Amino acid sequence: MSHGPSHPRPAETWRERLYEVIFEADTPAGKWFDVTLLVAIALSVLVVMLESVKEVRDRFESLLIGAEWVFTALFTVEYFVRIACARRPLRYIFSFYGLVDLLAVLPTFLMVLFPRAQGLAVIRALRLLRAFRIFKLGHMLSEAAEFRRAIWASRAKIAVFLAVVLIVVVIVGSAMHLIEGPDHGFTSIPQSMYWAVVTMTTVGYGDITPLTPIGQAVASMVMVLGYGIIAVPTGIVTAELTAARMTSIDPARVCGECGHVSNDMGAAFCSRCSATLT
Repeated sequence: MSHGPSHPRPAETWRERLYEVIFEADTPAGKWFDVTLLVAIALSVLVVMLESVKEVRDRFESLLIGAEWVFTALFTVEYFVRIACARRPLRYIFSFYGLVDLLAVLPTFLMVLFPRAQGLAVIRALRLLRAFRIFKLGHMLSEAAEFRRAIWASRAKIAVFLAVVLIVVVIVGSAMHLIEGPDHGFTSIPQSMYWAVVTMTTVGYGDITPLTPIGQAVASMVMVLGYGIIAVPTGIVTAELTAARMTSIDPARVCGECGHVSNDMGAAFCSRCSATLT
C-alpha cells in the first residue's frame, strides 16, 4: 500500500521565532539576546545609581536623563514583545518575571508625576536573576529549595530563639533606661530597646552610648552576649541542613569499599576508589 507524500513541516510563525529567541536560552540567538539584555539591565541600574550622586548628577544630568529614557523605551518594547509572543500571555504577565519586567519600566513613567520615584528603577537589578537560566545555574535553585526547607523545619526553634531575644531586649532596655536616664540619651524604654538591639547585633552606631560605670558594664555584657546570639540561629539551620542531607543520601551511591557518598547519580564506579557501585 503506497503512502502519499509527506507534508513538510509548516514554517514557524513570527511568534514562534520570537518565542525561541526571547524565552529560550538554549539557542545561540536566545543566548545572545539574554546576554545583551543583561548588559542593558546592568547599565540601566548603573545610570540610576550615578544619578543619585549629586556631583555626577549636576555635571551629566541631561545625559543621565536621556539614557534613562532610552533604557525605559527599550525595556517597554521588550515587555510588550514578550506579551505578544508568549504562549500564555496572562500567565507571563502575572508571573514573577512578568511583574518584575513591568515594575522595571513603571518608575520612569511615574517620575513625570512623582520625581522621587525614579530611584525605584533599581528594581531592574532583579532581572539579573535571568542569569540563572542563561548560564546554566539552575541547579543552584535546588540548593535554595533545600535551604528553604531547612529553615521551615527549624521554624519552631527559631521562633523560641527570637522570643528569648525579644525578652532580653525588653529587660536590658528597661534596665538601661533606669540606669542611664534621659540625660544620657536613653529618653524612653523604646529608645533604650533600640540601643539594646543595635548593641546586641554588634552594629554599634554610637548615637547613644552609656556613660555611667554600671551602664557600661551592662553594655559590655550585652556585646559579649551578642556574639553568642548570632551563632545560635546559624547552628539551628546548619543542623537541619545536615539532617536533610543525611536523609536524602541514595544508598546506591554509597561505596561499599571506602564508604564514599559523593558519587554522581548514575555512576557505575566510585569516584574515590573506582570500586563497582551496587
